[in-house]
Amino acid sequence: MVENKVQMPGVFGGLMRYDSEFESKFMFSPTSVMGFIVALILFVIAIKIFFPL
Repeated sequence: MVENKVQMPGVFGGLMRYDSEFESKFMFSPTSVMGFIVALILFVIAIKIFFPL
């Protein structure tokens, strides 16, 4: 028979915790990211309305 020789870490089951490994200099809340996206969409719509091609 073929033996399965795959070994996985006992604690995490092969999953990595990226938040504990990397700290970003820029921390944004989800609300501010959504606000920026909405503002960008509104800006693009306003540009298309006021400066049509």
